[in-house]
Amino acid sequence: MERPVPGALSRIRLRHLSCFVIVAQERTLARAAERLHLSQPAVSKTLSELEALAGRRLVERGRTGAQLTPAGEQFLRYAVDVTQALESAAAALTRTGTPPAPTVQVGALPTVAGGLLAQAIARLRQRRPHAGVAIRTASNPELLAALKAGEVDFAVGRMAEPAMMAGVSFELLYAESLTVVTRPQHPLASDGRGVSPLALLDYPLVIPGAGTAPRHHAERFFETHGISLPPGRTETQSVSVARALTLLSDSVWITPQHAVQLDIDRGWLCRLNIPVPGGAEPVGLLCRSGANPGELAEQLMDTLRELLLQLPERFTVRRRRGNRPGERCRLSVPPGIARPRDHIAAGKPVRGCRRFRHS
Repeated sequence: MERPVPGALSRIRLRHLSCFVIVAQERTLARAAERLHLSQPAVSKTLSELEALAGRRLVERGRTGAQLTPAGEQFLRYAVDVTQALESAAAALTRTGTPPAPTVQVGALPTVAGGLLAQAIARLRQRRPHAGVAIRTASNPELLAALKAGEVDFAVGRMAEPAMMAGVSFELLYAESLTVVTRPQHPLASDGRGVSPLALLDYPLVIPGAGTAPRHHAERFFETHGISLPPGRTETQSVSVARALTLLSDSVWITPQHAVQLDIDRGWLCRLNIPVPGGAEPVGLLCRSGANPGELAEQLMDTLRELLLQLPERFTVRRRRGNRPGERCRLSVPPGIARPRDHIAAGKPVRGCRRFRHS
């Protein structure tokens, strides 16, 4: 596709931007057309007009849906800002009476939503009792797509491939490993001497879904001991389903530790005495680079940082020996993860991690 004709960009209209953003959010022309109350050919025509004005392909259309090109990913960052600003301006003009309570849109991995995020929301409620929080749980690729399309203000997720992280900043919160849990009445829970990985195969396994980082670590754990994943296992990303199966049966659940820490603390689930499977997985805040997530979103992110300081050492990134309190520390984390910086939480300088940005 040729470069834009001089003056053509000035002919881009709001309908072009709105159509493009909604296509990016819905990821299919059919769903975008339904949301826009237009026919699918009309949506396709509007996209073609925008691409002709921009002088480049922005969306690849196919049987599997609509996927943004690298140019489309870059353009989306600014198109979202424009459409959100206009929506806010329109709301301000039409608003009468008391302004509505603010709401923060948060994306989270299923294994994160019920752990640290839930604790942060509970604490935020004490400070902002009338503030709204809308949580969207999804896989990491879906969270990144929703973040880029402006559907969430920020997300709590994982790093991804550089191409997927374009236009997104990542701030490390913690690194955690998997853990193996059962109900307290489980036969393996009473073995204080330690549990052999082979002993796990005598019971139904509940493991993370395929294609996820926790699943990769679980598979690597079994491979290290020369064991293949047994048939008859349950694979799920639903924490509630996995939790129910574990409480109701002699299933053995392999999961990120934050997902079950509340149950462990209350004695509802029992951590088995077994070597921790897999390696530590970085979890952090995902934001659109250069975007202002809003005051309420910033407050919730600050609350997450505050809670991070209260986590036991087993949840946080390890400090190397020789670092005194208050000194800048080195983190034992995978290459490419940001080194620490100071954050302000609870009115005091505290130790956090600086953001790692992808242009």
